[in-house]
Amino acid sequence: MGLKIGIVGLPNVGKSTIFNALTRTKGAQVANYPFCTIEPNVGVVEVPDDRLGHLAKIVTPEKIVPAIIEFVDIAGLVEGASKGEGLGNKFLSHIRECDAIAQVVRVFEDGNIIHVHGGVNPKRDIEIIESELLFADMQTMENRISKAKSSAKSGKKEDKDYADLLDRVYEQMGNGILVSNIKLTPEEKELLRDLHLITAKPFMYIANVHEGEISKIDIEKIKKDIGIPEGATLIPISAKIEEELVGFSKDEADNFLHELGLTETGLNSLIRNAYELLRLRTYFTAGPKEVKAWTIKAGDLAPRAAGVIHTDFEKGFIRAEVIGYGDYVNHGGETGAKEKGALRVEGKDYEVKDGDVMHFRFSK
Repeated sequence: MGLKIGIVGLPNVGKSTIFNALTRTKGAQVANYPFCTIEPNVGVVEVPDDRLGHLAKIVTPEKIVPAIIEFVDIAGLVEGASKGEGLGNKFLSHIRECDAIAQVVRVFEDGNIIHVHGGVNPKRDIEIIESELLFADMQTMENRISKAKSSAKSGKKEDKDYADLLDRVYEQMGNGILVSNIKLTPEEKELLRDLHLITAKPFMYIANVHEGEISKIDIEKIKKDIGIPEGATLIPISAKIEEELVGFSKDEADNFLHELGLTETGLNSLIRNAYELLRLRTYFTAGPKEVKAWTIKAGDLAPRAAGVIHTDFEKGFIRAEVIGYGDYVNHGGETGAKEKGALRVEGKDYEVKDGDVMHFRFSK
């Protein structure tokens, strides 16, 4: 499965600069005025995973294929976007395709950078962005509610229940509550899925901080200051530092980060947090042709994991041969793991674990 994260933010908060740095490209235009990014820019990034290298040392494959994550830099929103201001609803189709939304806010003053609202106020910025996304979703809901109420006149309980659900969700959206924060049962979430509501997606926040403050950031204080829930995912990133890291080798980057008191790049932090937020896991296939990382959801059973490789693998699933990553490395690969009894044969009910090295048997 591919992972796609939409990066949104008001103009001149550092969104495109962060996108360029994270994706190690100069794909997004960077200029000191609103709307310099008109089309969404897409960057595909390898998910860093040291385990791939360790597996490759054992099987010496022809190639190593890491998991990937796709970032979509979506044009800067402004107040009134849902009514056609700025770029209007141009961003909507792109953002609806994303698995999660990363909202960038600038939390430091810089007299050389113009802010579309005249001053730095991340709390206000978040409220503007989320309000615009809610307004767009409410327009979608209004169309569906009208149809649902018409269907409910048939007297069927399921039609009435559906119309009531839409009314309840719409009312809470009108009170400024993101759909992702509304208490819904799994069944209710499934009923809303085909609406592709933007605010039903998981949100994370990127705080663009001053390079001199990055190593001593109090994340909980920032959350409180900008008015996001304690449990929300907030990732402090210095756009300037990430920009400097673009041209560095791995050793140079490691030394630079160490001097700053940091343990990882903003990219690694963002990917790690995205995996946690979306409850993603990684399993591996390893052989002479390639060592490859595959992304699945936490809780996925073996057939579903096999289907990530090819739908035929899921349809014709027979069994999975599984070796835990630690056993695979400690015993020198598949042969050694077999000799030590560390290779297991699992059926359709096996829940795949992060790091499993797997081989699937299926009928054609």
